[in-house]
Amino acid sequence: MQSILVVDDDPTVAEVVTGYLERAGFAVDRAADGPQALRLAAGRRPDLVVLDLMLPGMDGLEVCRRLRAGEQAPVPVIMLTARGDEDDRILGLEVGADDYVTKPFSPRELVLRVESVLRRGGGGDGERRAGPELAAAGVVLDPGARRATKDGRELALTLREFDLLAHLMRHPGKAIGRERLMQDVWGWEFGDLSTVTVHVRRLRGKIEDDPGRPKLIQTVWGVGYRFDSPEEG
Repeated sequence: MQSILVVDDDPTVAEVVTGYLERAGFAVDRAADGPQALRLAAGRRPDLVVLDLMLPGMDGLEVCRRLRAGEQAPVPVIMLTARGDEDDRILGLEVGADDYVTKPFSPRELVLRVESVLRRGGGGDGERRAGPELAAAGVVLDPGARRATKDGRELALTLREFDLLAHLMRHPGKAIGRERLMQDVWGWEFGDLSTVTVHVRRLRGKIEDDPGRPKLIQTVWGVGYRFDSPEEG
């Protein structure tokens, strides 16, 4: 049984979310603040964390950073934010959240998001199945092991970052729109396209020699992004 850590200082929200997740077949632990969440995560590594952004004392961004620190295979995080402000969403994605849900939200929608993130992490259907190793420009992805390296150095990629990079590398030289990436990588028919933009920026910071002058993930203005392999160009 997969385990979920729910971190929210609002007992009503935490109770409702816990109930829906347990009915969906998950084992759920609850924490009301950041320090308690980190202690629970250290004691039993959860398969996913549902993390409120607005926590007393240590906010969700700091909790997410600490959960990510030193992790080779970072625990997936879905961030909850009480505000629909774009800056909040982008900050959550910048520190490594795999997804976000804005309050007020449908508990059923949250369960679907949890299942979607976990399905991608465990290998889903179609293109997300373990396939052949992908290699270009010193970047090597092993979809079966969910392992990524650059020039032999291990890359700590989130689930979404791994899937996004794998998708781009499977279609080298092809310009792919953000809407298409949202559908193929996130599985969403609609959503905030800044999610794609932030993940591309994070990926560039991890695989490009100079993220400010990217050579691998190119922006195709008015379209989206394209993966180029310089040695093939």
